[in-house]
Amino acid sequence: MDFNRTVLVTGGSGFIGSHLVCSLVYRHPGWRIINLDNLDYCCSPRSLESIEDRKNYTFIRGDVCNPRLVNHIFNTESIDVVFHLAAKTHVESSFESPSSFHQVNVDGTRVLLQAAHQARHQLQRFIYVSTDEVYGASLDKVFDESSPVRPSNPYAATKAAAEYVVRSYREQYKFPIIITRSNNIYGPRQYTEKVIPKFLTLLQMDKKCTIQGTLPKSRHFLFVSDAVDAFLLIMEKGIVGEIYNVGTSCEIPIMQLARELVKMVKNVSDSEVNDWLEFVPDRPRVDLRYPIKCEKLQQLGWRPQVSWAEGIRYTVKWYQENPDFWSDKP
Repeated sequence: MDFNRTVLVTGGSGFIGSHLVCSLVYRHPGWRIINLDNLDYCCSPRSLESIEDRKNYTFIRGDVCNPRLVNHIFNTESIDVVFHLAAKTHVESSFESPSSFHQVNVDGTRVLLQAAHQARHQLQRFIYVSTDEVYGASLDKVFDESSPVRPSNPYAATKAAAEYVVRSYREQYKFPIIITRSNNIYGPRQYTEKVIPKFLTLLQMDKKCTIQGTLPKSRHFLFVSDAVDAFLLIMEKGIVGEIYNVGTSCEIPIMQLARELVKMVKNVSDSEVNDWLEFVPDRPRVDLRYPIKCEKLQQLGWRPQVSWAEGIRYTVKWYQENPDFWSDKP
């Protein structure tokens, strides 16, 4: 079968990547979608069961840090678009093993860029999926794409460093790069180390939600299908060389999040909610909030479609119906 476009997604078995891969496979049957993933602890092959037999989907198990493999892919496939999502993302773990985060997030990006640049087939788009955490925290200032980059944890520092590697290819080779910086993305199939599935998993095990520290932290939460829609729009209409914030006005204090989830899962009265909350020590460095502006992306025609009430209800329902999805993981 001849395909009229080939898209490579790195990290396509992860939470966001699997939703992106499934959308690409279903929406574009005439495109070939290649998923390169090393199936790390936070990935599940079950995330892609619905498409594994589709003719336009190919899975390659491997590491973006492996230049021999990555070069082979670009030398044997006519890759038109790259979505680079493969990364280590858990902030707490980045304090414990910063070198492994640097290897995957920075060196892996460099390996991918070098292979894509040297390939005979000319790439149309290289979309690097970054994070709002590169801006650092802010209590009052709202960040736009021109705001200075001031990461405050090892994970965010490696994402910022990788952005500079990506941008250097634009400066040196006029490479067709686009960078996205997104808020916290949530939804079904997210691994249990992230805050929403972590709280849900604890509650399902009849354990308390663990609130880190006593400072009033909050996060902006974007439902995964809205993030995928943004990425696909940026692929088609985004301007090469630009950075796009992908965010939402839905800001939820972590304490409020925990209380909402307790009510939804445990169905208890307001007076009993606190019985399901436990305060634990904070991590070494914590950012209270990451507010970003998204006018640039909105000018392309994007708006979030899923409200917080709808998205969190759907997410809770999925975890209740799939309690064993991550049970084979450590």
